[in-house]
Amino acid sequence: MNDTEHAGVPVAVLGSGNIGTDLMIKIMRLSPTLRMAAMVGIDAESDGLARAKRMKVPTTAEGIDGLIRMPEFDGIRCIFDATSAKAHQHHAAIAAEHGKVMIDLTPAAVGPYVVPPVNLDALSDNDNVNMVTCGGQATIPIVAAVSRVAPVAYAEIVASISSRSAGPGTRANIDEFTETTTAAICAVGGAERGKAIIVLNPADPPIVMRDTVFCLIDGHLSAAEREAITTSVTQMAAAVAEYVPGYRLKHDVQFEPFADVLVPALGRRVTGTRVVVLLQVRGAAHYLPEYAGNLDIMTSAALRTAERISELRGWTADGWR
Repeated sequence: MNDTEHAGVPVAVLGSGNIGTDLMIKIMRLSPTLRMAAMVGIDAESDGLARAKRMKVPTTAEGIDGLIRMPEFDGIRCIFDATSAKAHQHHAAIAAEHGKVMIDLTPAAVGPYVVPPVNLDALSDNDNVNMVTCGGQATIPIVAAVSRVAPVAYAEIVASISSRSAGPGTRANIDEFTETTTAAICAVGGAERGKAIIVLNPADPPIVMRDTVFCLIDGHLSAAEREAITTSVTQMAAAVAEYVPGYRLKHDVQFEPFADVLVPALGRRVTGTRVVVLLQVRGAAHYLPEYAGNLDIMTSAALRTAERISELRGWTADGWR
């Protein structure tokens, strides 16, 4: 069945760059629930708009104002924003005015942070949800998996991505990346305090996305608690891999006891255990290279979010159920 025959819930993608184009292809190839009703850009010569036209998806190169004028606009239930944090402020206001659900793939964080296996169902009634960042989607599930077993006093994540997979939008939003991810480590992951670091690695050939998660537990862990954390992390990794097949644990969960260490982020000395989890995210290569797992996890998480919201709200192709 091609997309023109697919009677799914109509959605639009704002942004015809790498992320928006990969998301469009995922919707068309993978989703039994959603249908591409419009691809929106501001560069008429972009590859994303050209591909959309070849795939018979309606397009506009006039941004969200052009989308509003399209005949498909009234039927669209959900808009994915794959532009920039600054542009999303404007887009969010217009989507709200017209009663559209907005799934935000920028670090703007106008709406609440959503990480699908952690808190999606609880936030499905919100009309604007934020997909945090690539580093957040990869690591926050692990922080949450640890914190549901033992309180996490401090969590630090390091996301290392190929510099080739960091386009102009990613580079322009580095500050927003660290701020948004840090906030979500606490708000969604459950850590008392958090910190996020991103590394753009210029290695050639390009590396796949790799993430390291450090969780400090205030107090030593028993053998039973260690086993419970290992089980929790393993189960969470499997839940993420359901919609991001290239997501996996690189090594067994590591436990490192320490004594009387000053943790500046907490402003006090701590005796406890450091839990270390190493991750790898390999892209599905639908549009982007396999090494661009950082972009793949964002589009995969956004797709899972829209499909689940559609299911919970009872959306249909021709109206509200």
